[in-house]
Amino acid sequence: MPSFSTSDGTQIFFTDSGQGRAVVLLHGWPLSSAMWERQAMLLAQQGYRVICPDRRGFGRSDQPWLGYGYDRLADDLQELLEHLDLHEVTLVGFSMASGEVIRHQARHGHARVAQVVLMAGTAPLLAQRPDNPEGVATAVLDGLLAALAHDRPGVLKQLADDFLGGDGAPPPSDVAHQWYMAMALQASARATSEAARSWFNTDLRADLARIKVPTLVMHGGADASVPATLSGRVSAAGIAGARYIEYPQAGHALVISRRAQVEADLLQFLEEWTAGATPAALQGNRAGLRPARPESAGFPA
Repeated sequence: MPSFSTSDGTQIFFTDSGQGRAVVLLHGWPLSSAMWERQAMLLAQQGYRVICPDRRGFGRSDQPWLGYGYDRLADDLQELLEHLDLHEVTLVGFSMASGEVIRHQARHGHARVAQVVLMAGTAPLLAQRPDNPEGVATAVLDGLLAALAHDRPGVLKQLADDFLGGDGAPPPSDVAHQWYMAMALQASARATSEAARSWFNTDLRADLARIKVPTLVMHGGADASVPATLSGRVSAAGIAGARYIEYPQAGHALVISRRAQVEADLLQFLEEWTAGATPAALQGNRAGLRPARPESAGFPA
């Protein structure tokens, strides 16, 4: 089972498929790398090397008591890149993992990274604050944490309903529920709650300007979990030259409800780097990326 030990002694599990330029797929909360099963297979078949780690505390990785802040999670990601000696990587962060990618770029730079993708991200800041008045009230997080402490399986079942059955989809099947719950219940109770504190409270707004590689931001226009007005649009505005694709009427689970379109847009973004200039030239000409597809909403709205 492939894994490596971080600098604080935590074993991080990962899958490693295919050959070619590396794409690292980072999973959402409270799931695991298994959420990327279809995309990992597709990208490997298209000539990419695909690495999918389990975040500490989740999936098949160790479950330490500490380390669920974005600084440590960004360090885990950097140490994975160093362990595998990866260069010219595309980092893809779904939901909570958007924060890992953003903090990684602010903390470790882009020496090993060619592209960034933020998909249905929780970043840059969900919590309501005086300078973020449209954010989510702290009472919402408090209620979630209390519910998790009281009945974590029950909360996860409701999250599965919301994730799998939203966006106009029919009610999820028993098999789909089992798939979600198998991932979510692998995580420790501590990791589930502490990671939630991180994706809710961490302010990554200043970090956005530190991203210096071509960036694609993808968000659902009807995402009730993380509204585009709090996340996708703000992230795209804060990253110089970022491309923004908003999927009208789409909810949070883009990789399920808009799977074909999301995969096509992701592949196009990957292929632009592969077929284009050197990394240095791309960094110097962010506008060289083609604009969003016509069916995608522009930014600003």
